[in-house]
This record gives sequence, C-alpha cells and structure tokens, in this order.
Amino acid sequence: MKVEISNTERNMKNVFLFSVIAVFSSVYTALGQSYANEATYEIAVLQYRGGGDWYSNPTSLPNLVEFCNSELGMNISPEVPYVEVSSSDLSLYPFVHMTGHGNVVFSTAEAKNIRRYLIAGGFLHISDNYGLDAYVRKEFVKVFPELDWIEIPFNHAVYHQTFDFDSGLPKIHEHDNLPPRGLGLFHNGRLVCFYDTECDLGDGWEDFQVHRDPESVRLAALQMGANLIQFAMGGEVE
Repeated sequence: MKVEISNTERNMKNVFLFSVIAVFSSVYTALGQSYANEATYEIAVLQYRGGGDWYSNPTSLPNLVEFCNSELGMNISPEVPYVEVSSSDLSLYPFVHMTGHGNVVFSTAEAKNIRRYLIAGGFLHISDNYGLDAYVRKEFVKVFPELDWIEIPFNHAVYHQTFDFDSGLPKIHEHDNLPPRGLGLFHNGRLVCFYDTECDLGDGWEDFQVHRDPESVRLAALQMGANLIQFAMGGEVE
C-alpha cells in the first residue's frame, strides 16, 4: 500500500535533516579547529649528571617558544619538559637545549644515546652559562671522538633563517669579555650540534626581571634562538 506524505510532514523532515547536518558540520568544524590548534611538537631541556645546574634559566625556553609561536607562526607546545641524557625519549624532541655552569659527566651509555639521537636527525643546542666550556669539550669527545668543534662561518644557513646575523652570534653577556663564538659539530656534512660560548643566548631568553638586559639585546637573542629552532626543523642547510 502506498503511503502519501503530506507537504507539512515533508517540510518537517527536511528541517530535521538540515538541523542534523548543521550540528554535525559545527562539531566537525570545532574538532578541526581543535586539532589545528594542538601543538605539533615539543622541544626539551637536557638533564645531565655530574652535579651541574642543568635546570638553569627556567624561563628561557618557554619564552623562546612563545616568541617562535607568536612571531613566526610555529606550533610548538608551551610545555618544555626535561629529558635525561640516558632516556630513549630524546627521540621525541627535534630540538634539545643544554645549559649550565659546569660539572657535566656522560657515561659511555649516555654518550652513545646522544650520538644515536643526533645521527638520527636530532639537534642539540648548547649554551654556555659560564663555566660549561671545559666540560663540553671533554664530554663530547665521548660522543663524537672523530669530530672536532668547528667555528661556524657567518654565511652558514643557521645565521640566515628568518633573521639575518651577518656578523654571527649577538653578544648577550660579557663572561670573559671575548667575542661570542658559534661552534658546531658536523656529522656527514650536517650541523647536529650548535654551541654558543662567550654569548649566553639562554640568558638572553629569560624574563626581563632576571638579568634586566636591554630589550634590543633580548630581541637579538630570541631571534637567533628562533633561527636555531627553524634550522633544526629542516631549514636550509646552505
């Protein structure tokens, strides 16, 4: 038996159908926006043994992340975890930052873990907070015994990502009143570790109240830090 549907019933069904579509469309859009706003990756601070203050400059990386997200449209998580040298979690972070005033010791296993991380595509930034240099040079012989620290030329891509530093690193803090130096370890032609000494980029990223550096100095430090993260995330090699 054929059942006739009145115009009123048909209109009511259409209204219901359009309402369902509208609801699903709104939910889908909201979910899409939620996923789009989620951070796509994290960066971390390296936690090492030996008694050194690996936890120095607690506001540094959160401020750098905020700068990269707001000024360059990056999508880095505002949460900056600590990761131990020995942890397999190193591989979760494309960029790892190391700082302190000294007293760093790597075991053989820890040195091998950092080496694996860097060879596999990770990037390590070391910022000498004054007193770290002797330990960096000694302990990284365990990581890459076949490599030497190389002064990075000013025309290298790490100095020319979004921000240009034609004269290399900016001078943030005096330390021994020597010129700032950017040193690197290159594995198979790729810069895997950038080491700033007589510069102290990490201090320059801290909250203003910590060191009261001029805003121009803090901005230069943040811009150079942003270059490092961009480079680590696949910036131009040359």
